[in-house]
Amino acid sequence: ALPRIVSDLKGSDLYTWVVTAYLLTSTITVPIYGKLGDVFGRQRMLIVGILIFLAGSALSGLSQSMGELIVFRAIQGCGAGALFPISLAVIGDLFTPRERGRYQGLFGAVFGVSFIVGPFLGGIITDDISWHWIFYVNVPVGIVALYAISTRLPNLKTTAARLRDLDFSGIAIFTVGVVPILIGLTFKGLTSSGGSLYGWTSWQVGGLILLGLLIMAGFIVNEARARQPIIPLDLFSTRTLAATNVAVFMIASCMFAAVIFIPLYYQVVKGVSATASGYSMWPLLVGLIATSIGAGFFLTKTGRYKALLLIGLAVLIAGSFLLTHLSPSTSTPTLWLWLALTGLGIGPSMSVFTV
Repeated sequence: ALPRIVSDLKGSDLYTWVVTAYLLTSTITVPIYGKLGDVFGRQRMLIVGILIFLAGSALSGLSQSMGELIVFRAIQGCGAGALFPISLAVIGDLFTPRERGRYQGLFGAVFGVSFIVGPFLGGIITDDISWHWIFYVNVPVGIVALYAISTRLPNLKTTAARLRDLDFSGIAIFTVGVVPILIGLTFKGLTSSGGSLYGWTSWQVGGLILLGLLIMAGFIVNEARARQPIIPLDLFSTRTLAATNVAVFMIASCMFAAVIFIPLYYQVVKGVSATASGYSMWPLLVGLIATSIGAGFFLTKTGRYKALLLIGLAVLIAGSFLLTHLSPSTSTPTLWLWLALTGLGIGPSMSVFTV
């Protein structure tokens, strides 16, 4: 749907910022929601996150310019930051470690399906109704989710922390540090007003990233001294957790790259409709669902996970490497094979890494 939105709002030069604004605010708010969930309870913060997400969705649908859409997508991201971490925390609260594999496998499959079916449904809605409705459709779904959560989910807490114990300085430093890093990465590959690409040595890319890294160094110092840090540094002294975070970061990068750019490739390079570009993601969807659910049940039954992860990562590396060779002459069956491999590789991480 993005190409149609950009065309209607006449903002092709701001295309990437529609995605970046959402990812920026959702990235910043993930650890914040996690800590607030400990203080106020999972249910309450999940409800708050959904309400903010729905407000951002409705406003995004009302957008009349690219500037408005970018701002409202940022609001939407502020709510989305609650959905993934708190949902995983709820599973951890309700089920034993041995049972979590099954439920997180199902959760991972649903999560992956939502990201991949999204472009498909978005294409249909854009072609048959209007792109505004790809945002409005979130509202009734969100209302159903709010009802289910408010009536069925207990308000679980894991600590006796109080609001005044929150690491407000850490939240502020983390926010200020992440923003220039993500903006700098977004500028990489964009074209300046003079017609040249922004390079790593430009202040828009290298300068902003360096500034962000320096601020994040201050964040680390702050977290080491805080009584209730939003990201406890002692967690990273565990080699398994540190390796898991690196792996999840790389896997998510591969998944988002495919989900965002493959539909765009089909519409811009192949000249197909928004609906047809959504269909193109089905191999990734099938592979992800199969291995996410399968890995979750295998983990629950056997308790073994290392082989699953190694095989999944190897397949993902192969699929992602092949996708780097995508060109206008790539045949559809070949691309489907590459997407299927990528989906098969992503699936196990959805259920195993989060246990």
